[in-house]
Amino acid sequence: MLEAPLLDEQPNEDGEAPSPFLPGTTIQYAWDSTSLGWAKTCPRLYYYNMICGYRPKEESVHLRFGREYQAALELFDRFRAEGMDHTSAQVRTVRYLLKATADYVDPHPEAKRSVMLKTKHNLVQAVIHHIEHYRDDKAQTHIMANGQPAVELSFRFQLDYGPGEATRTQENPILQPYLLCGHLDRVVTFGDDLFVMDHKTTASTIGSYYFERYNQDNQMTLYTIAGQVVLHSPVKGVIVDAVQLMVKGPAFDRGFTFRSEDRLEEWMDDLRVHLRTFEDYAAADYWPQNDTACDKFGGCRFREICGRAPNVRHHFLDSDFVQEERWNPLKTR
Repeated sequence: MLEAPLLDEQPNEDGEAPSPFLPGTTIQYAWDSTSLGWAKTCPRLYYYNMICGYRPKEESVHLRFGREYQAALELFDRFRAEGMDHTSAQVRTVRYLLKATADYVDPHPEAKRSVMLKTKHNLVQAVIHHIEHYRDDKAQTHIMANGQPAVELSFRFQLDYGPGEATRTQENPILQPYLLCGHLDRVVTFGDDLFVMDHKTTASTIGSYYFERYNQDNQMTLYTIAGQVVLHSPVKGVIVDAVQLMVKGPAFDRGFTFRSEDRLEEWMDDLRVHLRTFEDYAAADYWPQNDTACDKFGGCRFREICGRAPNVRHHFLDSDFVQEERWNPLKTR
């Protein structure tokens, strides 16, 4: 089982989350699965998202739908773990969801199918049906040693190395270790084992092929490691509860993605190499494009930008995107 010191979440003097970058640099020391995913997929994708803070002018319906779905089920799980009865927890969860989505704008009826299905009606329906589908679920919320349910667990733990490791000596130790951060919605007991629970929404057919994608997934591996660090107990992997959105109503299925100790250790070894490479990109202020990833996940949002001449890209970025506050793995939920 992997061990690492778990850190308390401390805001800076202004009450805000500290920057995840070393002062005066773009060298990131605090990482989560989102920023790691960007950097591993394509350094330039990472640069536009993480360093520049570019976001589409209109929020992706996929992101909004998934975020609201996760938040509602997380709230329901907390209500139940606190002892609220099933019906009351369901009613309060739906009431919360309707209020949270008061400004939700349904996709255009002529949008492609995967977008068109993500309406507010389908969102509320999916949450209600999920709650009923898993009414007698064998996966039960884990109760931690302090008596609290393992729901909404934010984590932040440090590695035993940091940026600039190659230049450190015994007399000049690491000043800022790398941190891994994130948030676990729920940890459950299934049989005699512990699993992190994660929810996914899709318009694709759910089956073995769908769940196999998570066997080599950056997020699922980090969740497993974080679960072990937070709970000081072996965690087998992640349970993926997926909902398929269809015109006739949602369908549900469950998959398991396991992580052995040697695979977790290999991932951590690989991470050390990745972080050193990302540090080199930041030091050189150059973020190369990975052109083999441009068509992944339905096509990179910056694909057309990278297809432009380098000297005019900034014009199209300013036209098609807005710059918002940088994504911050140290920001608490």
